[in-house]
This record gives sequence, structure tokens and C-alpha cells, in this order.
Amino acid sequence: MGDVSAERALDSPVLDGNSNPELEDSDDDFEYEEVEVGSDEEDDDISEDLDAALRSLQALTSKDRHASSSSAAQVKPVTPPGTVVRRPEVIDDFIRNFYVKMGLTRTAEVFEAEWYELKATGRLEGAATIVPDIYLRNGELEDELAALRQELAAAREVAMRASSTWDKFRKERDFHRMHHKRVAQEKNKLITDIKRLKAHYAKYEPTILELKRKYEAAMKEKMLAGLERDKMAAKAHALEERLRRQQQDQHQQQQPQQLQQTMQQGNGSTISSTMNSRQVSAMRHGSAGPGAPWPAGNRRNPCEDQEFLPAQVNSFTCQKSFKGHLLPVANVALHPSKPILATASDDKTWKLWHLPHGDLIMCGEGHKDWVAGVDFHPSGTSLASGSGDSTVKIWSFEKQRCVATLSDHKQAVWSVEYHDQGDWLASCSLDHSVRLWDLTIGKCRQVLRGHVDSVNDINWQPYGSAICTASSDKTVSTWDPRSGLSTSTFYGHRNSCNHVAYSQLGSMIASTDADGAVKLWDVRMLAEILTVECSKYPANKAAFDASGAVLAVASDDGKVRCFNTRNGELICELVGHEDAVQAAVFDPNSQFLVTCGSDNTFKLWS
Repeated sequence: MGDVSAERALDSPVLDGNSNPELEDSDDDFEYEEVEVGSDEEDDDISEDLDAALRSLQALTSKDRHASSSSAAQVKPVTPPGTVVRRPEVIDDFIRNFYVKMGLTRTAEVFEAEWYELKATGRLEGAATIVPDIYLRNGELEDELAALRQELAAAREVAMRASSTWDKFRKERDFHRMHHKRVAQEKNKLITDIKRLKAHYAKYEPTILELKRKYEAAMKEKMLAGLERDKMAAKAHALEERLRRQQQDQHQQQQPQQLQQTMQQGNGSTISSTMNSRQVSAMRHGSAGPGAPWPAGNRRNPCEDQEFLPAQVNSFTCQKSFKGHLLPVANVALHPSKPILATASDDKTWKLWHLPHGDLIMCGEGHKDWVAGVDFHPSGTSLASGSGDSTVKIWSFEKQRCVATLSDHKQAVWSVEYHDQGDWLASCSLDHSVRLWDLTIGKCRQVLRGHVDSVNDINWQPYGSAICTASSDKTVSTWDPRSGLSTSTFYGHRNSCNHVAYSQLGSMIASTDADGAVKLWDVRMLAEILTVECSKYPANKAAFDASGAVLAVASDDGKVRCFNTRNGELICELVGHEDAVQAAVFDPNSQFLVTCGSDNTFKLWS
């Protein structure tokens, strides 16, 4: 009976005198069952039976001491190092805590005195037993419950964030779905509009073809009229020359008679006849006007009677490579009669080299910016250069210096070229203009305006008066220098035109653009002959061989591609430059090819 009451006293909740018999509400969600609280008599029974419970516990502990000691000796718990061991409360701590909670301070003092007395005398050895601490277990469970609640709250927060993210993605999906539907509707509408435009354009296509045919016929008639005009002008010039010679002969025949009459009439008439001849001579010389005459357009091309074999470019190999500049080599030009090469570079200089050994002959320094254009005088006695400093300079080989600086351009000069007669020099510039310089007076006689963007290259028609230009406005134009007007414009390039070149016979034009395309144009029919897509890299310059059957194209990918001008078939690729190839030029006999590039070198191929 005492053991049962002691166990009830240990397991029953502790209540003070003012406590409510009903259990207080707890913060946790666990539903506790209601337990009826006993009367005061039961509490007295519990307090009276406490001594009996203690004695019974001491007896039990004394009986189990030997068994626990033997079992402990047999099984000794091994505690790994670095771990914390929890020791439950012993009986004295439990009873002391019970007295303190119940407010039995005097009883606790008596208990402590008797307990320490027993402990000092050694009568408690093996008598005390370990009582499981249910309060510690409850605390652990509460901590675990709190941790689980925190995890639940975190899980709920994550779930809420996931739900909001899902809602956001769903809204974005709906938005993109609606956008896709709208784009699909717009696409269908555009397809319908395109079909309508095609149908509408098909109605005008016959009219356009008819107008094109009429335009070509009119241009042909214009060209024929121009040829007839040139012929008539040549005939008139020949008749005037014949008349002048006849007058000179007649004058020479009349001189003896006039001399005889002068001797008869005296000195006064002699002075009068002399003054008349001087006036006639002055009038004759003054009729031509100051400066050189405009280039004649009716001259016969001497290359028409010659036959040239196509250049054997498929057997060309790089014979020598020369590095004579500090920066990229932008352009090259060959001497008209000697094995001399001129190079223009971004290092603000031009240089003359002797081929094939590459010996340096002369270096021109004087420009304040890069040099892009260079060309020899037809006589080979001077050289012209165009620079980024907006000037054109004339260099004399005899005097070994610059003899003239032409500075009418407002922006950088891209290219310069002499007319084959040597009296005229053409230059093109970033200022959208082409200027024609009369070298006999050292002034600009004509300005060609019509392009709406930079004029990148210029080329005279061989043994003619026409000028061809390539511009960044994607067009190629031909000009009459006497009137300063454009005679024809070729459309078809999809990007900036970089270069233009006439064939040696002057009947075909090659133009290159920044998309890597090369187009061939018929000068007489004013129509496109062929289009060749070289590569996806820009095509910088092109050069015809002497026969006009082979076209060499310098490309930005470091290659020189040679094409057949009849069918556009690729003949070969010359690979050797380490950077973009800027220019290429054949010698007059098509025996070798010279190229230059951004790798600061120029190469000889033969």
C-alpha cells in the first residue's frame, strides 16, 4: 500500500493551495484529459505514507545493489570520447525538489540534515536509486515539438513562396501564350498583305518590263548619239587642222610677195604686217583657253588589235613576301614601264620597291595621316598620293620631293588615278565628291557631285574620257568629265561598294562590295553581266588581267580568289596573307600578281 501511494505521489501533479482544480490551458495543441483532483484527506494519506515509500525504496535499492553492481561489472557502458552524457536525477534531488515545490521548507531542512548524516556515516552507499526524470523527458519532447513546429512553419513559408512563384509562372505563361497568339495573328495578316501586294505587283510587272526595255533602248540611242557626236567632233577638229595647215601653206607662199611689196612701200608697212601676224598668232593661241584640253573620247584603243592569253593563276605561287611598312599596306601600283612597285600604308608613307628582289628605292614622307591612294604618272616621272589628311600630293622623282599639294577636298581622300595622257588627275573623297585636277595649272577644273555617301574608288576608262566611281551609297556610276554629269548609274549592290575597275578594253566594269559580292557590268548595254558571291567577308579590290578573262579579288579573310569572268567559276585561291588582303594588281603582261594586306606585307605571286 505504501509503494502504491508513493508512486501516486511521484506521478501526481503538484498543486498549491490557490490552484484551480482544473488544468490550465497549454500553448500546445495536445488535448489533455481531465483528471479529478482528490480531497485533502488523500493528500494527508500521501504525506503520511511518504516515509513508508522511502523505506521501501531503500530496501529495493539495497536488494538490487548487488545485482546492479554485478551487471555493471559484466556490461560496462562504453562512452565514446567527446560526447555529452545525460545523468537523470537521483532520489535525493527528486525529494528535495518535491519539498521545494510543495513549500515544505522545514521538512526539506530536516530531510537534508538526516540525508547528509546518513551519507557521512556511509549508510547510504548503494541504498540510493536513480529515478527516471520525466520532467527532463517532457522538456526534450517540448524542444522537439518546438523544432517540428519551426520546420512546419518553414515548410509552410516555402510552400507559400512556391505557390506565389507558380502563380507568377502561370501568369507569364498566359501572357506569352497571348503574345504568341497575337504574333501569329499579325503574321497571318502580313502573309495576307504580302499575297495582295504580290498580286498587285504582278499587274505592274509587264509595264515595268516595257519601261525597262524602253529605258535600255533610250540609253543605247544616247550612247550611239554620244559616239556620233565624238566622231563629228573629231571630224570637225580634223577639218579645222587641215584648214589651219592650208592657211599656213598659203601664208608661207604669200610671204615672198609681201616681202617684195614691203621693200617697195617702205618700213611703215613692214611694221604693220608684223603686228598683224602677231595678233593672228595671239588669237590662235588664246582660242584654246588656259589649261589642258579635256580628254578626247573618240580615241582608238590599241589593245583591240592585240591578243592576250589569260593569266595562268592556277599555277601561281608566292615567290616572295616583303615587310616594309610598320602598319597595314592599303594600296599598290605598278610603274608603267619599269619593274617598280609603289605601296601606300597607314604609317603615313609611300615607298618605291624594285621587283623582283624588293629593294627599297625611295620613301615619301609628308602626309599627316594614312595614305590610301597611290598612282604613277603615265610617263613614270612622278607619283600622286591621296591621304586621310584630305590632301593630294604630287611627288617628282627627279626632284625627290613633293612639288604640289592639292587641298580642295574637305575630308579624307580614298583614291587617286592619272588619265593615260597625263594632264589630268582624278581623286575621290569621303566628302561625297570627285575632283578633276588640271596638272598643267595645278587647279581643280571640275567637281563631280551626285553620290549621297562616300566615294570610295575611281577609275578612268582606258584610252577614253569616261570616269567610273564606286560609292558607299551602293551604286556604281559613270561620268562625262566635260559636263560634270553622270551618264549612267548601276544598281544592284546590297552594301557599300569598295572598288571599281575597267577591263583593258574598256568594255566591262568590275565592282566589289562589303558583302563579299563582285558584279560585272556591260558598259555598252548598261546591264549586269554576272554576279559572284566570293565569301561572307568584304571584297576590298578587284583586278582584271590583260585578257579580261581572269578577275582577282582581294578579300578580307586573307585570301585572293581568281574567277573566270565568262561564267563566274572559281579558278583558284591564293592563300598566304595572315590578315585581310587590301589590294591586288596584275602586271601589264599578266605574268605575275602583286598583293598587299593588313599584315604589313606585300607579296609577289608568279
